[in-house]
Amino acid sequence: MTLLVRLAETSEVIAATSSRKVKSEALAATIAELEPAEIELAVGFLTGAARQGRVGIGWAAIQRAAEEAGPPPTVPTITIAEFDRLITEVGGTVGAGSERARTDQLAAFLDRATEVERPFVTGVLLGELRQGALAGVVTDAVAKAAGIKITVLRRAVMLSGDLGHASQIALTGGAEALTEIDLEAGRPILPMLASTAADVTAGLEATGPASVEWKLDGARIQAHRVGDDIRLFTRNLNDVTDRLPGVVEAIAGLDCTSVVLDGEVLGMREVDGDDTPQAFQDTMSRLGSDGETSDPGRFAMRPFFFDLMFLDGASLIDTPLAERRTQLERVVGDLAIPAIATDDPVAAQAHLDDALATGHEGVMVKALDSDYQAGRRGKAWRKVKPVHTLELVVLAAEWGHGRRQGWLSNLHLGARDPDTGEFVMVGKTFKGLTDELLAWQTDAFLDRKTHESQSGHTVYVRNELVVEVALDGAQASTRYAGGVALRFARVRGYRPDRDPHNADTVDAVRALLPRAIGDR
Repeated sequence: MTLLVRLAETSEVIAATSSRKVKSEALAATIAELEPAEIELAVGFLTGAARQGRVGIGWAAIQRAAEEAGPPPTVPTITIAEFDRLITEVGGTVGAGSERARTDQLAAFLDRATEVERPFVTGVLLGELRQGALAGVVTDAVAKAAGIKITVLRRAVMLSGDLGHASQIALTGGAEALTEIDLEAGRPILPMLASTAADVTAGLEATGPASVEWKLDGARIQAHRVGDDIRLFTRNLNDVTDRLPGVVEAIAGLDCTSVVLDGEVLGMREVDGDDTPQAFQDTMSRLGSDGETSDPGRFAMRPFFFDLMFLDGASLIDTPLAERRTQLERVVGDLAIPAIATDDPVAAQAHLDDALATGHEGVMVKALDSDYQAGRRGKAWRKVKPVHTLELVVLAAEWGHGRRQGWLSNLHLGARDPDTGEFVMVGKTFKGLTDELLAWQTDAFLDRKTHESQSGHTVYVRNELVVEVALDGAQASTRYAGGVALRFARVRGYRPDRDPHNADTVDAVRALLPRAIGDR
């Protein structure tokens, strides 16, 4: 049995270096020592994501437990499996008196944890393991430890949707066992993501002949059907089947026996006899509640699909988009998002104009010869919006003054560093915040507070909340570590459907620098 201190010490080592290579090699050495039953657990811990997910443990509970625990022992005794059991037990402690019981469980565990183990345990429990080694670096390390090509492992991770499970297979069965993992209807996979383009001309220059599709401002859904069993998953692979009965009914009516579809669900309201797309916040509010039961006949959650990855027992992810699109339109009919196949910028612009006139936010430009790259933000898909938008992570917020006294207002915004997975500050904004949003985010930030500035003016938070901002562009800056700053950023809304680890990168911000845009 491997002691937890081995993971904690490795975490300390990789936190002390900015070198991706050093991080990967240190992780690979540790992972290679694990017993088969420990691999899945340890990979989750090293990425700061236990297999149980978040179990409702907050910073206050951790602090209380730490205060009640005795001084740290010098001899480590806790195993990886014991830490996993603790998380399961704490997550299963609910009901009257559960807060006290959870504190007792945590205090008893921390009482056994050494000085190096305590911050590691806290980081995993809070989902805030500050070591600069997220899924990408750990994936590299697993490939090194298993002696296999990184591309083989990445594909398996994408298709299984589970880095820990794929790692266990890689280290026990090798590349041959990984190649047996394929897309299956009923098992969600990470969605393909898009890069940005300044306009449709730049998008087509990057992709060549493309499918130009309306871009809806809805909630991403992945629909799986196996016979009569239908499941719907969000972008983060959360099951929302019960919240969308109308979408389930639509999938049940398709002429197929098994299918996996990628698309969006969008709130639509009847206005003067026409169906009108609603704001993203309205769609998410309905998705987060009853889905479709209130306001019958006036507001409906409608599905729109843009890709087909599996049909009647066969995976299509390696099939060119042109063929997938043809099959999609045959299977889903008018549920397909409007699209044209073209390499003509004039035709693409006209399709963009139609999307905007109908109330949507832009278009997607997708290479017709591209495969479906699950979980990847590749260059084969480009999103084009008339206003530049980015999805960034809130790092901190400053207390407001004047009319905003008592609210956390000015946001510190971070873009993801693709090399380390950490977030790099790229600007601040307090624009676009309504009173309702200010009140909500103040409560949300205080629930996620990690520490304050010495003056108490700035509250730093766990990097969990993704916010969509509109901006006029970017400019070079020596003020921020990434060397770039946002220009005239304003909040469009929070994106609870987005995973912070898939937020826009600092490279996406740099791509908006004036010269970068001119070079496209």
